[in-house]
Amino acid sequence: MDCSFPEGDPAAVCGKRQQFGSRFLSDPARVFHHNAWDNVEWSEEQAAEAERKVQENSTQRVCQEKQADYEINANKYWNNFYKIHENGFFKDRHWLFTEFPELAPSQNHLKNLLSENKRSEVYEYYRSGEDGPGLTIEEQLSCSSVSLGDKTQPPLTEESVTQKLHRLEICANEFPGSSATYRILEVGCGVGNTVFPILQTNNDPSLFVYCCDFSSTAVELVQTNSAYDPSRCFAFVHDLCDEDKSYPMPENSLDVIILIFVLSAIVPDKMQNAINKLSRLLKPGGIMLLRDYGRYDMAQLRFKKGQCLSENFYVRGDGTRVYFFTQDELDTLFTTAGLEKVQNLVDRRLQVNRGKQLTMYRVWIQCKYRKPLGSSTG
Repeated sequence: MDCSFPEGDPAAVCGKRQQFGSRFLSDPARVFHHNAWDNVEWSEEQAAEAERKVQENSTQRVCQEKQADYEINANKYWNNFYKIHENGFFKDRHWLFTEFPELAPSQNHLKNLLSENKRSEVYEYYRSGEDGPGLTIEEQLSCSSVSLGDKTQPPLTEESVTQKLHRLEICANEFPGSSATYRILEVGCGVGNTVFPILQTNNDPSLFVYCCDFSSTAVELVQTNSAYDPSRCFAFVHDLCDEDKSYPMPENSLDVIILIFVLSAIVPDKMQNAINKLSRLLKPGGIMLLRDYGRYDMAQLRFKKGQCLSENFYVRGDGTRVYFFTQDELDTLFTTAGLEKVQNLVDRRLQVNRGKQLTMYRVWIQCKYRKPLGSSTG
């Protein structure tokens, strides 16, 4: 089973968090003075070694019979994961308000939402911790057996008519959060490490938060949490890849959709349709926020032979799966869905476990893609 390091809190200095992005390693002798270093450049030798390791661990692929099992029984593997760890493995992601001000209590970001073109750097600290049973951060969503369909419009069958009527029904009737004026959906919510910080920090009565996960065990943990308030939040089980299953809100109704270490957990061939469907839920001007694994992240390099499912797609020892992206791959997914790039950045982070004197090179990608103002679906 691959080694891992769970998510951690931002590093602290003298009891106060240091400004994000201001910690650069200029003297290698000081590498163990802090828990993390920003914008670490890789040498040519290091990059070549990472590529060599990936080529090596990709030579032996998981057999098709087992691959089918991981796909068909994906919900079983994620349910087992959450039954084992419940809500004690991952920490609340309060760093989200720095990286994604769209989620913060102040609504001033709405003025900047449509004018922001890029940010030059991604700032986030994670405290290196003890080895855990998965990769560093949960990918809380996986998918079952629905395959990608043709991009062309299908003939008007009885089934498609039923689906259209169902969508009209959602629009015509009351739906959870219908009275809210600012709506957020988190896909792959796990046990609520993003949702609850949002609800606890943002008391705006016009806010409503939806959250879903492929794991019924995870959703149950959210719903039974003392911080869960049905008047402000709606948690539900959902398969991101199921094209026949509707979301409980109409198209063009969401201001923000959050994908935190989620898209990487589904089969690459199903990613485009999943993003297309989510894009239709956004209001014109709404935004999709993503943070996920980048190519040659430490977690990818640590996989052993026999764990590779397909190119850059692996299975962990617990049966859950993970993909490692490039910026171009994510850009293609979002722009094909009709979204416009606001941000697409690589965060190369040097994490340090000072207790074990270990250095860990992490690669994450952070994206923001906006639905054009003139765009609508229905």
